[in-house]
Amino acid sequence: MVNSYCDYFASVGFPDVLELGLRVVSLGKSSVVYEVGVFREGEEAVKVVGGYMHVWLDRETWRPAPGGMEDRVRRGLQRLVKEEGKAKL
Repeated sequence: MVNSYCDYFASVGFPDVLELGLRVVSLGKSSVVYEVGVFREGEEAVKVVGGYMHVWLDRETWRPAPGGMEDRVRRGLQRLVKEEGKAKL
């Protein structure tokens, strides 16, 4: 993980039931940026948004992997890439 963030917009707590949405904000050759939204069950307003960047590394050099991520991983992540102009998680 390279970086992470979390923005709070409203409180949630016990006994709230929460729903989480996951999307891929950007997909590079050897990196992916994820974003997670936290919602109270049945509500559309997001309560918390957090995200992080994951980078595939070469285990010897600790630099981004020259070959990037595996194709099977990329194909799976492409299904989660946010659509242009759509902000909803």
